[in-house]
Amino acid sequence: MKDKMLCRRMFLKSSAFFAATVLGAKSAFAKFVEGGGAPEGKLSLYNVNSNERLTVTYRNSLGEYCDEAIQALNWIFRCHLTNETTKMDLRVLEYLNRLDNSLGGDNEIHIISGYRSPAYNARLRSRSKGVAKDSLHMKGMAIDLAIPSVGLQRIRHTAIALAAGGVGYYPQSGFVHIDSGQFRTW
Repeated sequence: MKDKMLCRRMFLKSSAFFAATVLGAKSAFAKFVEGGGAPEGKLSLYNVNSNERLTVTYRNSLGEYCDEAIQALNWIFRCHLTNETTKMDLRVLEYLNRLDNSLGGDNEIHIISGYRSPAYNARLRSRSKGVAKDSLHMKGMAIDLAIPSVGLQRIRHTAIALAAGGVGYYPQSGFVHIDSGQFRTW
């Protein structure tokens, strides 16, 4: 039993290090972990489509991820049309956490869109030219969000300053898009 726990911890630490370094440029998160600790990964979320709330610590200060918390995050970010879930990309979750912390932390983040099933993405594309055919939402790599206590423009500027992925600004629709793809803005 003790060996199994040790093995799980080693796996989680190496997974976090891999996600933070190999899948992108060496991030501030990886530097924190190497230095002996990082702030906990904690998010407070409200899904505007399902009317569900979740406050969860998904990563401890040693960089160890909690499987149950990740599953809860995957559920709250699910496609609201089909209830399908996917494994959300850890990089987009870390980006969201860094964004929240940069905006003072402990904000209730409103999820406008997380994972989109192909059927839901196709439905949105039929109604709007602004929806990508191969949207990163369908890969669990994108989140459309708002934080009621923080202006959209401030969210956008903070996300751009973090330069951790894509940032889209949709003030008429009331959200900012972030994703774990290449850094770009629109």
